Amino acid sequence: MSIVSVDIDARAGEVYQYARQQGEIRLADSEAIGALVGMTASAVRTAVLRLVELRLLDTDGDRLVPVDPWSAQSRLLWPAERVSYRQRELTDRVRQQIDMIGGRCDEGTVGTIDGLADPTEIRGMLKLAADVCREELVVLSPDSHDAQWDTLFEVCATVLDHGAEVRVVLPHRSRATFACRARLRQLLDRGARLRTLGRIPHAAAVFDRSVAVMFDAPGDRELPAARRVREPVMIRFLLTMFDQLWEGGTPLVTADAGYAGQVTDDLHRSIARLMAEGFTDEAVARRLGMSVRTCRRHIAALLSRLGAVSRFQAGVLAARQFSDDALVA
Repeated sequence: MSIVSVDIDARAGEVYQYARQQGEIRLADSEAIGALVGMTASAVRTAVLRLVELRLLDTDGDRLVPVDPWSAQSRLLWPAERVSYRQRELTDRVRQQIDMIGGRCDEGTVGTIDGLADPTEIRGMLKLAADVCREELVVLSPDSHDAQWDTLFEVCATVLDHGAEVRVVLPHRSRATFACRARLRQLLDRGARLRTLGRIPHAAAVFDRSVAVMFDAPGDRELPAARRVREPVMIRFLLTMFDQLWEGGTPLVTADAGYAGQVTDDLHRSIARLMAEGFTDEAVARRLGMSVRTCRRHIAALLSRLGAVSRFQAGVLAARQFSDDALVA
């Protein structure tokens, strides 16, 4: 694999944006494309070659199709990430063995928690863990629209290809957008089991009940951005928390369902609870990870459902009618 610059020049960027808008690009059309983007046909071909080298364009017969930048980066850097992670794993094992033999830790102490700040190192760690996972992967993902979920999606797909079980808990809003539903459909088709909740407290993944990765919340990401956990007690805690959230989640059996039935009830219960605590529309939307516009649409439906004429009255009625375990219509 050749080493390429991480900077994409302006011309390549223009051609890439054109390819994303059109969904494809053909070298035979270089002259026509150049006329549209203000470049010569030769410059277009040079830009296309740069994009192919950076994995931002992929071949599909006689056409080239755009690749998501995160996926392109992952494909290009994964060999180096794998080597880096294996070296760290070997270093950690040797350090632990020396500490135990030298008496620096008790014989029964075998767990560790390591902070990781480099995104490349985090991706490498997750991918290598997925490569060796053969029994079960459980995932908590508070956000289904960020780069973190992109990596977790790839990890889930790899583990499923091994025939292992995959369970994922996502926020209800994952059902709302077409792009997210398309990815969830891929996981469902591969055999993953998915459930959704109004709110996920933390992002984490546990591989074969032996290694876990916990991601720091966005507001906490000064350093590190993630933690690799091998400490048995902490892993049992994460699995217990996952099982509790899993039991309370709403099964996602088709990615075409969107909001309906029990999901709507759960969302309204969460909104009512936050309203009763005095949160503003903006704060409720932020807590539940949805747009303010979508949140206000649900609040309007909730007001109608409760028969409330004001936000204050809705909060009072909600406090009376909603419990933690059931929705009282």
